[in-house]
Amino acid sequence: MSASAKIVLRKKPNANGLYPLAIRITKNRRSTFKHVGHYIDIEDWDEKKLEVKRSHPNADILNNLLSTKLSEVRKGLITLQTEDKDASARQIKTEIYKPTSSLTFFDYADEHLQALEAEKKINRHSADSAWIGYIVKFSKSRQLTFQEIDDRFLRKFKIYLKGPTALSETSAMNVMVLIRLLFNRAIKDKVISKELYPFGIGKVKIKFPETVKIGLNQQEIKNLESIDKLSDVERHSLNIWLYSFYFAGMRVSDVLFTRWSQIYDGRLHYRMGKNSKLLSLNIPDKVAKILEEYVFEKSSDDDFIFPEMRKADLTNAKDIYNKTKTATKKLNDNLKSIMKKAGINKKVTMHIARHSFGNIAGDSIHPLMLQKLYRHSDLKTTINYQANFIHKEADEALNRVINF
Repeated sequence: MSASAKIVLRKKPNANGLYPLAIRITKNRRSTFKHVGHYIDIEDWDEKKLEVKRSHPNADILNNLLSTKLSEVRKGLITLQTEDKDASARQIKTEIYKPTSSLTFFDYADEHLQALEAEKKINRHSADSAWIGYIVKFSKSRQLTFQEIDDRFLRKFKIYLKGPTALSETSAMNVMVLIRLLFNRAIKDKVISKELYPFGIGKVKIKFPETVKIGLNQQEIKNLESIDKLSDVERHSLNIWLYSFYFAGMRVSDVLFTRWSQIYDGRLHYRMGKNSKLLSLNIPDKVAKILEEYVFEKSSDDDFIFPEMRKADLTNAKDIYNKTKTATKKLNDNLKSIMKKAGINKKVTMHIARHSFGNIAGDSIHPLMLQKLYRHSDLKTTINYQANFIHKEADEALNRVINF
């Protein structure tokens, strides 16, 4: 059976209630659609004539565009028939809109990893290398094209990630985000057509599961501040955790890289490792007491306050990454025994210092000020983050209903 092409108005409105114009390719009663990139009101579509009505202000332009697009598709169908290629409707669409470049998905993946390495984003490089490894194992070929990564491929791939590889939903979504990133770059470079983009409305959706952020409360922090009978390594690990907490949940990599030269005029001045922002924070009395414990180790103003990074090769991004990762693991291991001695049953890691600050801040501090303390670039990020720790209104509403 030969394939056919027809102009249609798809009955799937966008957020504004407008409907997409498309070319429908059909073979063996199976259809696929090529959207032309324009939306109209359903009243402006003539279902019998298969054209945009005169009631639409751009009717002539749109009808000419539709005629051109339909002609392109029909020419492609004739070519395939001439070459005696038997294919499904989806394969026909892929064949007609095949790329003008021979670059594969993994060509873009390799370029992405090379850029991360050049920018010394070793943490991100390590994670994305692992995600790309899963794609290689699933596809069983490094010649995978963007055209092969369609809705069906991604659905099967997600089953693979959550089945044989046993990845969490969050990790599986991170792999999908990477695939989407590479698709967007290929489309921007005009290597592939936007029609082949497999994500979005009516296609594959990337939705991260909600996570529960648990921080310590004021009493638990007080318990940690007054705890005794700790070993030297436990006391050191607790100092670093509290140092992070007192500075609004400073990331552990930034904590380990703070130097004595960054402290002057009663303030800490440093550049964030994550986004290179320059910050200046007042040194609380509680931080000053921690610093006193490390002054005797100071060899120069440019020395690190904490010892973990003193032997790192600061010209080698991989060595810095490995030593930071090793130090963080040791700190987290020590925190387990510290929490047990403090009678705290929550799972506490270095990152929980950030959650703990958010939990205690609650809704008592203006979001704009929290944005500054958290060093977020976008206020929306701060509001979404802080929503994890604000329960007062919901609790009061619940009590008003059940307390009768």
